[in-house]
Amino acid sequence: MIGYVTLGTDDLERARSFYDALLGTIGAKRLMQFADEDGGFTMYGTSMDRPALVVTRPYDKQPPDCGNGNMVALVMDTPDKVDAFYAKALELGATDEGPPGYRGDPKFGYYFGYFRDPDGHKLAAFNIARQGAGG
Repeated sequence: MIGYVTLGTDDLERARSFYDALLGTIGAKRLMQFADEDGGFTMYGTSMDRPALVVTRPYDKQPPDCGNGNMVALVMDTPDKVDAFYAKALELGATDEGPPGYRGDPKFGYYFGYFRDPDGHKLAAFNIARQGAGG
């Protein structure tokens, strides 16, 4: 259902540097890039027919706003990948919003790590592997 999510930035080169390095760890890359006098945008993903993440300067030329309650959640294959992705984000300048770990009863398998990118956007890396359910 989701085609792509857009995150605003006031420093497109900083955002590109952050997301190039971070999303590259899970096989995503720049799929599309457009440059104009305002810097344009960059779309990241694994293929054009899968959901993507776009970083851009806001079209209305107003300062970017992270939104209260907005979050992008990226699914990982294993809890170890959540740990690695979260650690890489912090290494690249993200700030902690909740270290990786189970949320609620571990038997339900909800494993999340939360962080904010350099522009303040909240992201989560997560894995849901229910014990005893083959995962």
